[in-house]
Amino acid sequence: ISDEALGAGIRTIEKGLKAQTRSGAITRREADRRRSALKPTNDNADLAGADLVIEAVFEDLDLKRRVVAEVEAQIAPEAVLASNTSALPIARIAEGARHPERILGMHYFSPVPKMPLLEIVVAEATADWATTTARDFGIAQGKTCIVVKDGPGFYTTRILAPYLNEAVVLLEEGAKIEDLDRVMKDFGYPVGPVALMDEVGIDVAAHVAVDLGAAFAERGLGSSDRLPAMHEAGFQGRKNGRGFYLYPKKKKKGPRQVNTDVYRFFGGADRRSVAPEDIRDRMALLMVNEAVHCLDEGVIASAEDGDLGAILGLGFPPFRGGPFRSVDHEGAAAIVGRLEALAQRHGPRFQPAGGLEDLAKSGGCFYTEK
Repeated sequence: ISDEALGAGIRTIEKGLKAQTRSGAITRREADRRRSALKPTNDNADLAGADLVIEAVFEDLDLKRRVVAEVEAQIAPEAVLASNTSALPIARIAEGARHPERILGMHYFSPVPKMPLLEIVVAEATADWATTTARDFGIAQGKTCIVVKDGPGFYTTRILAPYLNEAVVLLEEGAKIEDLDRVMKDFGYPVGPVALMDEVGIDVAAHVAVDLGAAFAERGLGSSDRLPAMHEAGFQGRKNGRGFYLYPKKKKKGPRQVNTDVYRFFGGADRRSVAPEDIRDRMALLMVNEAVHCLDEGVIASAEDGDLGAILGLGFPPFRGGPFRSVDHEGAAAIVGRLEALAQRHGPRFQPAGGLEDLAKSGGCFYTEK
């Protein structure tokens, strides 16, 4: 969109190449070869001849549709056009496209060079050859790929949204920011839920929460309005140094400083202690339950894909094996019992998924071996 944006992208790539060269991951010759393959441009005509185009503009449906139209005017009918979106349905992005069969989602995770997962999202109209092209490209990049069905939030964002929203609900009930992050890190997540919202950006978290809250409101998963209120008041998270935590330009040693000013959005500065097991169950079991809903609905093809996506994309504790392995380990009946108790206390969002209830009745498990 501008020479300044291109310059920032080039500097980021150069920084990565230098780091790889210093570490011995690649040779200088290989770094030079990769540099020579880079062609920065702000002219759409330069897309002609591409086999695969990935757009990564902001999560705005109208904007993405405009980009699709601009790109399709330049590329061949057999070229694949992918959207790096974390939540917008691919079918809606492809509405009005000349060739909807070549449009799919390629959801990368931040920071992209470090995160191993690529979530490939296929709509009903997406052709198999387009999916194969995207998967082959992801594998060539060194990513672990899962293919998921199109729909609100796909798989990873869909199971993450209720997890993060529950953190917001707990804050509204008086929980402390640092308690939520500590408990979930103790459970095994690499980053606490509140710190994660700062990392992805309050604006992005609010946008996704509103969209997915509306999509699944009938199951009691409507989103809180606190994140949009924070964003409107100028809290953006790490990107502007003001979120649930403070991010001074000069880093200080020790733990992050909680931004107590945000408590005004959550009922005031008076906080209370919440039992760690209550925090853990309310948050982790919501993610597990939503993962099972996704399997029930065919959003993911298997429990293996669900576990890979949760661990590699969201940081679900690897030693717990993922949402589905964790159910097999604890037993579906025990999980259903805890969810039903939570549903009685906190509402229908904790109602166990049908797949969980079936396993609890049969005594079965998601994997053939426990």
